[in-house]
Amino acid sequence: MASNAAVRIEHDSLGDLPVPVDAYYGVQTLRAMHNFPISGRGMPAVFIRSHALLKKCCAEVNMELGLLDKRLGDTICKAVQEILEGKLADQFPVDVYQTGSGTSTNMNLNEVIASRANEMLGGRRGDKKPVHPNDHVNMGQSSNDTIPSSIHIACIFEILRILEPALQVLQSSLAEKSRQLWDVIKTGRTHLQDATPIRLGQEFLGYRGQIERSTKRLESALADLSELAIGGTAVGTGINAHPQFAAKVCEKLSAALGYKVRETTNHFQAQSSVDGLVMTSGVLKTIAVSLTKIANDIRWMSCGPRAGFGEIEIPAVQPGSSIMPGKVNPVIAESLLMVCQRVIGNDATITAAGSSGNFELNVAMPVAAAATLESIALLGHGIKNFAIQCVDGIKATSRGPELVSAGLMLATALAPVVGYEAAATIAKEAAASGKTIAEIAAQQTKLSSEELKKLLDPVKMVEPSDTIMPVSG
Repeated sequence: MASNAAVRIEHDSLGDLPVPVDAYYGVQTLRAMHNFPISGRGMPAVFIRSHALLKKCCAEVNMELGLLDKRLGDTICKAVQEILEGKLADQFPVDVYQTGSGTSTNMNLNEVIASRANEMLGGRRGDKKPVHPNDHVNMGQSSNDTIPSSIHIACIFEILRILEPALQVLQSSLAEKSRQLWDVIKTGRTHLQDATPIRLGQEFLGYRGQIERSTKRLESALADLSELAIGGTAVGTGINAHPQFAAKVCEKLSAALGYKVRETTNHFQAQSSVDGLVMTSGVLKTIAVSLTKIANDIRWMSCGPRAGFGEIEIPAVQPGSSIMPGKVNPVIAESLLMVCQRVIGNDATITAAGSSGNFELNVAMPVAAAATLESIALLGHGIKNFAIQCVDGIKATSRGPELVSAGLMLATALAPVVGYEAAATIAKEAAASGKTIAEIAAQQTKLSSEELKKLLDPVKMVEPSDTIMPVSG
């Protein structure tokens, strides 16, 4: 227990508590610290900054509406600005696993902002006058509308700052790799079995298409996140908030974010659910699933190099084994796969959190916020790293083209000419004998060597056929 000289006594509706004398936070924050000694993990820094930005916009609007004294409001804004600049970061200790509405974190911000504002006005840390954490910093607000609003703001900020740019980097890398590898023809695979030929560049074109669509899906999530709960206060009715308050706050937030946000058209759903986060997490999970496919394909194509497919070489970024000299592992792809696994797991958390709405309030907002923001950050950093350290350095080997001529599925090109059954017999005989499709077809059909060469040209198999020869017989 700290000595009396190191604490100040603060009072709330539950009684008195000794608060560290040098703390900007107050008694309600301290109660939360006592109540929730769970993970030692506070709310994400980007959420704290987003909540502070919301507080600043609210103070500015309340001044404009004539509800907040200008001297007090300006000082609140100055205190918030310090938080936005990264100062006072150690004053937000409330655990993620706290009250489900995030009230403890909202009051933590209110107390710190009020305390710092009063200090700026010549008072001491912890003073409640002239700036009061509830009456002034929280004016026209409730935890129940500010916390979900700040979650949306933080997600928008991180998507625009980290995730969208990373997707653009990967899309560009895949597009360039598709162009570089376009002339390389290899064996396609379905069910992990040999299929008809495909351009290596076409495979990378498919990967690029997945990322293009990931970006479009993310735009849909952003549109959903742009709808804010601010203005609903306690239960969505807007009690104690000015009728123009929410719209004006959203205008200021839009200017600060560089992205248009708006007051929800239905406050009751905005506070009783986190459906927007559930939808956003579903998009993030879909992106993770797409990336899993891409990363695993690259791992498989590079496996070997002698006992596997060995169709591509990936950059050697570190020794692959502590015991096997010269081994190179697909570690960048593995790193991305673990990111994707975490995001998929976070989606389960967010889904469960989304189902925790009871009547007028969802009571799992902090964990939904932390999980969503973690997913956005992990994907953003993981995607960019994968593009730069893996995709950009991929090279084709001679292995893919070498296997094409021995491929049994070349018989597919014969089917329109000799019929499916005859082509299947040729493929079966080639597999049993170890000979090529061309060799068996020369024995079992009346096709000339020129006709076979034309039919079995892999280049003609990687695009739709412009002419189909009639089936003989």
